[in-house]
Amino acid sequence: MCQNPNTILAFILTTSGWVLVSSTLPTDYWKVSTIDGTVITTATFWSNLWKMCVTDSTGVSNCKDFPSMLALDGYIQACRGLMIAAVCLGFFGSIFALVGMKCTKIGGSDQNKARIACLAGVSFILSGLCSLSACSLYAHRITSEFFDPMFVAQKYELGAALFIGWAGSVLCILGGCMFCFSITGSFSKSQRSYIYKGNVSHVTSFPKGQGVSGHSRPAPQYSSSSKNQTFDKSEYV
Repeated sequence: MCQNPNTILAFILTTSGWVLVSSTLPTDYWKVSTIDGTVITTATFWSNLWKMCVTDSTGVSNCKDFPSMLALDGYIQACRGLMIAAVCLGFFGSIFALVGMKCTKIGGSDQNKARIACLAGVSFILSGLCSLSACSLYAHRITSEFFDPMFVAQKYELGAALFIGWAGSVLCILGGCMFCFSITGSFSKSQRSYIYKGNVSHVTSFPKGQGVSGHSRPAPQYSSSSKNQTFDKSEYV
């Protein structure tokens, strides 16, 4: 079983955040605007990173895909790249997180698993930052056009996709930080397990024939009888 509950919580947070970020990419309502009139003439304009649509009161939608990527506005191209990078980083981060958890049998020793978990945390933090930057850039463009008195085209408001993206980004960053902090506890436990406190033996060397106090020490006397001592067979039985 996983011994660290913080790792499980981090995995839940990061996975949930990555799912929210991934669901933001194809979501329709990045920006939305409504023209109120009679029941028949009410229309809702909405747009995302891929197309622009209008939906009337009967529920019929007419959409127009954006032209070539080279003909798009710079902020849309940047948001596309950042969101795709966020999804990819979150995917690799989830794989590293599964390998780095103690409840899995792959990844090697605890130290290797701790390093892999830290790598997963870094991947999720980068994923959250990419998604946060994309949503903030898109929202900044919407608010700039909305409050600009010289902008005479259709003005939009913040869509639901931006709030979902912000929530997913925060979850990815929080869970990634927890993964990075989990490596400290793993290394401290591994270092404590390798500490060995044994008996320290002090060996003092003296010159031949010298004692501790510097006086001559008599050489041990060996009895000649001990050298020529014989044993009878009955002593081995």
